[in-house]
Amino acid sequence: MSHSQTSPGAEIFEHLFVLELANNHQGRLERGLRIIRDFSRIVRFNNVKAAIKLQFRDVDAFIHRDFRERADIRYIKRTLDTRLSKLEYATLINAIRQAGCIPMATPFDEVSVELCVELGVELVKIASSDINDWILIEKIATTKKPVIVSTGGSSLKDIDDLVKFFNRRGIPLAINHCVSLYPSEDHEIELNQIDFLRRRYPHNVIGFSTHEQRDWQTSIAIAYAKGARTFERHIDIAADGLPVAEYCSLPHQIDQWFKAHKKGCRNVRRTGHPEAHLAEPGKSVPRCAGPRRLRPPRARQGARALRRGHLPGHPAAERPDFLPRADARRVAAL
Repeated sequence: MSHSQTSPGAEIFEHLFVLELANNHQGRLERGLRIIRDFSRIVRFNNVKAAIKLQFRDVDAFIHRDFRERADIRYIKRTLDTRLSKLEYATLINAIRQAGCIPMATPFDEVSVELCVELGVELVKIASSDINDWILIEKIATTKKPVIVSTGGSSLKDIDDLVKFFNRRGIPLAINHCVSLYPSEDHEIELNQIDFLRRRYPHNVIGFSTHEQRDWQTSIAIAYAKGARTFERHIDIAADGLPVAEYCSLPHQIDQWFKAHKKGCRNVRRTGHPEAHLAEPGKSVPRCAGPRRLRPPRARQGARALRRGHLPGHPAAERPDFLPRADARRVAAL
């Protein structure tokens, strides 16, 4: 089943890149604005649809009062050190919108959901750690905003329940395959889960949230070919003498990521769906996907065939109507 059968409003997820700024502003408005400026330039240069995502927490209620002075607990210290005021968050949201990107946030509590509404955030993310936090989920559903959820560390029942909950309310939900390893590498990212999610949730857009350290270009092309249509990576800048986390991408790396996605798109048929060239039972293969006659050109026609891109392996052979030999045999056998 194609993604065209998803619920109304789900088209916002198609070919959407989520750039997770998170708390990499380090509690400084100027740094946050610079991150938005640097990455929005890459977005415009590549002409892609992108959301820049923040994280919202009601810090005073989020950390228990008995632990607020615990500087030895890394996550408590980071949460306290990176807090921003409502006015500063509003400034970042406006900068994201003015830069041509989609404002997005992950709220970690009910007060933060209200902040999403107040600031006009267009997309909401449910962190994988909150996939069964039903008080928070019900609050998010009241906004009627499209939602993306990551599946890292969740159970199948958690995902089933969440999908039923949002589908019954007609709220668009995208499901990101994700492994909760920061960073992760090729042999750890389990891309076959995308196939599983697409089969199990045919009415939902499936995406891929990725945290590789060394190679983040191969996985996006494979994920796209498997049917993922929204993608997420953490972003940061090398500035102020602060270390960049291993799972974060710098602007030039996100540029490479966008280009790897476009290359992956070129290698998938123009129908936009990796299985669209396969005939349904009782139906013939569409003409646009049929094999061309592939025969070795005669010697005196070799140069002409090369110019036209008829030779396997030639760059011009990447045209959508070209099938390599293996695909030609497979389609002919249907």
